[in-house]
Amino acid sequence: MAAKKTMQRAGFKTNEYVVYPAHGVGQITSIEEQEIAGMNLELFVINFEQDKLTLRVPVAKVKSVNLRKLATDEDVTRALKTVTGRARVKRTMWSRRAQEYEAKINSGDLDYISEVVRDLYRSEDQPEQSYSERQLFEQAMDRMSREISVVRKVTLTEGEQVILKELAKSPRRGPKTDTPPADTATEGKTGGTDGSEAAA
Repeated sequence: MAAKKTMQRAGFKTNEYVVYPAHGVGQITSIEEQEIAGMNLELFVINFEQDKLTLRVPVAKVKSVNLRKLATDEDVTRALKTVTGRARVKRTMWSRRAQEYEAKINSGDLDYISEVVRDLYRSEDQPEQSYSERQLFEQAMDRMSREISVVRKVTLTEGEQVILKELAKSPRRGPKTDTPPADTATEGKTGGTDGSEAAA
């Protein structure tokens, strides 16, 4: 058995953190060879520590499953800037929006995930979220904070705090509001009929 050394295939190497769209951040622990149906296949063994999950992804399929390298620090900065923006919520049925949010989360793309965090965030003084909104928000928040924690080498909790701090800066969400928040706009988001602030 060869000594454990860093191996590289398809631009990825062992011990490197990567993003697998359906599961988020994982670490390539090794590259294995397996014989399947008479063919020798090389597989990346990817460990998702938080989910207690190990996946084996054929090296030849990394492109088709959209496995990607971790975001850069610039990518993280851009994603954090996105969450400080004004929520952009389409006036379509929740079921359709939920599908779009889920697709963005499962794309593994940090920019898309940060848009979901921005659009579904609710501060203390805003109307309560529905259960499904809350679930999607937490899923997006989890994906984003995991990647930030690995990129910036901080704990998961610190990664979450970084995002929450940025969310607090976004319009109508700051802790100090002298004027009451425009609740009509947020009610419209959850299926109300108020059309005073239709999204472009």
